[in-house]
Amino acid sequence: MKRFVSWVIALVAAWLSFAGAAHAADVANGAKIFSANCAACHAGGRNVVMADKTLKKDALEKYGMNSIEAIVKQVTNGKGAMPAFKGKLTADGIQDVASFVLSKSEAGW
Repeated sequence: MKRFVSWVIALVAAWLSFAGAAHAADVANGAKIFSANCAACHAGGRNVVMADKTLKKDALEKYGMNSIEAIVKQVTNGKGAMPAFKGKLTADGIQDVASFVLSKSEAGW
């Protein structure tokens, strides 16, 4: 019985690992999505609506937006003047654009 339980636990852990990695972010696709949907307000990592809330590393850190999860949530649901992209972009597309934004913030816009 112990062996069976260990096998089930290992199987579930493997499935969870696979499910979490089902979509490897495509930063190049994220760049295309950003260009088509985000650059009007965020060209070069800036923010034309709220100048202090840029996509630059220090601002993302200051406002708690320096993770894929936080950016995905913002892009999906919108906030303030930023529109929600849920329904306009796929979940994978949102993941891709979030990865692009975070990678650009770390490399320096």
